Amino acid sequence: MMNGFKPNIFDRALAVIAPTTATRRLAARVAFGNMARAYAGQAQGRLSGDWRAPSTSADAEVAGAGVMLRDRMRDLVRNNPMAAKAIQVLVSSAVGYGIRPRARTKNKALNKKVDALWAKWAKECDADGHTNWDGVLGLAVREMLEGGDVFAIRRWRRKSDGLTLPLQIQLMEADHLDANRFTHDPRGRTSQGIEYDAIGRRVAYHLFPDHPGDTTRATWGRLDSRRVKAQDVAHLFERQRTQNRGVPWGTPSLRALRDFDDWQLSELTRKKTEACLVGVVVGAEDENPSVGSPSLQDGSGRTIEQFEPGMFAYTYGAKDIKFNQPVASAGIYEWNSVQLHIIASGFRVPYELMTGDLKQVNFSSSRVGLNEFRRMIELLQWQVIIPMFCERVWRWFCEAAFLEGHLQTVDIDVEWDPPRFESVNPLQDAQADLLEVRAGFMSLPQAVSKRGYDPVRIVEEQAEHLAVLDQYGVVSDADPRKMSKAGQQQVDYTPESDNDAAEDNGDLADTSKGDDDAENA
Repeated sequence: MMNGFKPNIFDRALAVIAPTTATRRLAARVAFGNMARAYAGQAQGRLSGDWRAPSTSADAEVAGAGVMLRDRMRDLVRNNPMAAKAIQVLVSSAVGYGIRPRARTKNKALNKKVDALWAKWAKECDADGHTNWDGVLGLAVREMLEGGDVFAIRRWRRKSDGLTLPLQIQLMEADHLDANRFTHDPRGRTSQGIEYDAIGRRVAYHLFPDHPGDTTRATWGRLDSRRVKAQDVAHLFERQRTQNRGVPWGTPSLRALRDFDDWQLSELTRKKTEACLVGVVVGAEDENPSVGSPSLQDGSGRTIEQFEPGMFAYTYGAKDIKFNQPVASAGIYEWNSVQLHIIASGFRVPYELMTGDLKQVNFSSSRVGLNEFRRMIELLQWQVIIPMFCERVWRWFCEAAFLEGHLQTVDIDVEWDPPRFESVNPLQDAQADLLEVRAGFMSLPQAVSKRGYDPVRIVEEQAEHLAVLDQYGVVSDADPRKMSKAGQQQVDYTPESDNDAAEDNGDLADTSKGDDDAENA
């Protein structure tokens, strides 16, 4: 057989009369089959007969499997340590201590005012009253990773509530969406509880006020969903296709995690069995007259149905029972490691971060692995979390501040600062940043911002600190105005001594101006 083609009866008959012609005919059939197939992955055969790959849309797949995937993932996160750690690693890396905004208008005074207002509102933005903006964002990202998607609802409050702004954020899990609601009319459609207009824009969400899985909901909760305008909802999920809902992260690892749990339980049972070293007393002189067939009993005459470590058993009515010989198994660590690598890949986290196993890691391999993971986290931050969640909440904040008279416009430019990644080699990274700033490849504010700090605030704090040092006459080795990087005292700046200072201190030297210029700085 050649690539799935078998000679038929006509080919065999032709081969008896004209073997050369039969060979060319069969070769042509094989070539035609290869051209028609194009991709080996689409070939139909004995080994791929059970491979089902339906041509359904992403929304159809999520509608059919979303609930089961969500429930199974939550069960694993509750009970499986690897799933719990993988989700925690993703949340810690993507959100950390928080993704914080800074107003970036051309008016510096306005920027300070907006930032101060946000700082006050961020402390009381949680509608449940448990945490602040950073905690709300962290919980939202966790819900997206564990459940597929999450909904943030804008809740207007009364002025009598005494809040900085009459606005709070309420989070709802994916279960709150009325996914069984499907309608269609000329004005638009509703699919999985999400309402669209005639041109496909989201106009509303149909949400249950109370969680459908709440066991007390039958007595006091609402059983019907209500319509919430899309402008009051921030829907956070990852789009892997042109879909309208998400699935839990780690979905490709669900079966592997479940099988891994089952294997660990089986292995534990086998280890317990191996530990059951049992001594059996055979060839007893007195037989138990009450026993009509061979049996194994303990010293009290009770029939033994399972072994326990250190047990001694007695036989009656039998000539011989062999002593058990436990056999230790090998290769457990290797098999365990391979399976955990597969699971970590499904969650898109490094194996070492999920398991804490650093035996096979060296400095270079750790940096290479972390660099790829960081690029994935940055993609998640800048293409999912910030545009789908943070930007929407910032818009709500500006609208509330405008309605309260704190702002003259709702269009306030913003810059977001995700948490910085801890450096594997802080010294080399700091030297690289310094070289890039000095070469003009990166600005100093960019170098400060990528560490998660506000460049303006850093300069203000530095100026305040230096003023205090000058007031008390303290010379600090960290003051570049007076001390060089090499620990040498800076020479006073004069046009004549500029070149001499450069020669004495090299590239590390910095010049200081007179007292008046230092005070102005």
